[in-house]
Amino acid sequence: MIIGDKIRRLRMEHGLTQEELADRTELTKGYISQVERDLASPSIATLVDILEALGTSLGEFFTDEKSDEKVVFHRDDVFIKEEQDYNMSIQWIIPNAQKNEMEP
Repeated sequence: MIIGDKIRRLRMEHGLTQEELADRTELTKGYISQVERDLASPSIATLVDILEALGTSLGEFFTDEKSDEKVVFHRDDVFIKEEQDYNMSIQWIIPNAQKNEMEP
């Protein structure tokens, strides 16, 4: 995942220079520059420090703002697919779950 552009955008929204962000996170300006250009990948601890200095959290940072996908489902959301040829029906607890692939 490319995170550099998002970090740069957050830094600029807060009106910070790379040097100011580096001072707040006890990192170097050069390292901040490398992270923003995706030339370096920060550890999770370092990313947390950067995001705290930018006033956000890991959860907020990785949340897709455009996503309106439901997370909580109710009985009314069940999708039933009838297969007359095979005399069976499939009940999907989560609508559109059949489109998602699972990784091992």
